[in-house]
Amino acid sequence: MEQKQHDLVVIGAGPGGYVAAIRAAQLGLDTACIDKEPRLGGTCLRVGCIPSKALLDSTERYHEIKHGLAGRGIKTGDVELDLAAMLAHKDGVVESLTDGIAGLLEKNQVTRYEGTGRLDGPGKVVVEGADEVTISASHVIVATGSVSSSLPGVEMDGDVIGDSTTALGYPEVPGHLVVIGAGYIGLELGSVWRRLGAEVTVVEYLDRILPGTDHEIAREAQKLFKRQGLKFMLKARVTGVRKQEQGAVVEVEGKDPLAADRVLVAVGRKPYTEGLGLDTVGVTVDERGRIPVDEHFQTTAEGVYAIGDVIAGPMLAHKAEEEGVACVERIATGWGHVDHDTIPGVCYTDPEIAGVGKTEKQLEDEGTPYRKGVFFFRANSRARAIDRIDGRVKILAHEQTDRVLGVHMIGADAGHLIAEAVAAMAFGASSEDIARVCHAHPTLSETVKEAALAVDGRPIHA
Repeated sequence: MEQKQHDLVVIGAGPGGYVAAIRAAQLGLDTACIDKEPRLGGTCLRVGCIPSKALLDSTERYHEIKHGLAGRGIKTGDVELDLAAMLAHKDGVVESLTDGIAGLLEKNQVTRYEGTGRLDGPGKVVVEGADEVTISASHVIVATGSVSSSLPGVEMDGDVIGDSTTALGYPEVPGHLVVIGAGYIGLELGSVWRRLGAEVTVVEYLDRILPGTDHEIAREAQKLFKRQGLKFMLKARVTGVRKQEQGAVVEVEGKDPLAADRVLVAVGRKPYTEGLGLDTVGVTVDERGRIPVDEHFQTTAEGVYAIGDVIAGPMLAHKAEEEGVACVERIATGWGHVDHDTIPGVCYTDPEIAGVGKTEKQLEDEGTPYRKGVFFFRANSRARAIDRIDGRVKILAHEQTDRVLGVHMIGADAGHLIAEAVAAMAFGASSEDIARVCHAHPTLSETVKEAALAVDGRPIHA
């Protein structure tokens, strides 16, 4: 097997891995990046964030043209769905972006290896696959991401019963799609196929949708999703899924079984840490399969680091990117930091749902005194002008200091609007600081300003 040497080896070329590799190269480290897939970008780019957003946008446009323009004085006539073309557009977006990442690695002189990387003792990484190489390196970053979780009694066949990857490429619109799990992934992909005409039933074990999201925002989201035609079965435990000659049957404890044309299992993800040779350097994963690290992403093995979905915290691409940059900056310069309290989360449904910081329930459970300001999209002039009046912005600030502790919103472009809140919280801003900033009129961003004013009981337009 060929022998190679680098300063740093990154195992995994997802958002955390390739970003870490590029930043390390910028800092002067001889860097290599290993990935088993010919197309780089990891789950997020190949079969996750990016293709799902392409489908979300396409189906939103389709639905609006078909159902939402008559009241605006726009007559469209017959509108037809070309699903094959829609899926081809999605694939084209992925292809162009994966090509872009390959180009970025080359531009930054990052050596790329195609194959499965695994640790083989201190300072050694073996690559098996298209490239057969043994690499010596002073530093190794594990950035292998995560894989879809399943449930006991559910055997996925990647066709009728599948995960999010399967749901990104159904060859026809299902008559009835049963989605198991009411988190981001299930709701986003359920929305896609609902807009294209499928009957969609979302089955959730908990008594609410969007676990981890602010309760008030999640309740409003469910109300809006019901209006869009999604059906919900909450407090429902799935005990099994049986494939039939036509479709499948979903068994739910204490309820009648559900007949489905297709079943999407969206019950979360788990770290991809199997077969990485962690034992060869004395690293042991925790009960959830995650790699324990310190505040600098160092594992218990010297020179071995881990970032992204394989460590604790939300499994989000942007979290992995920030950790990758901080990790290599620590290696190269002695300093690197991620503020894990200001990592936003976004659900790209219509309307979008976004949040950062503590939820209202978390503050109540902690006994933290707070004040709340809420402003509704229906009172915003831009939201009225574009006919996007559903939603609200909620700002939570410390009762004594007024420091912003959390911001949660549902509404048009919430995924963009949350960035202002993240920046404000990163710099320790108060609700008064946000309220004093001039926001252009008429824009949706004024909802954030008004919510900040509402913390002090002085909104202008409510």
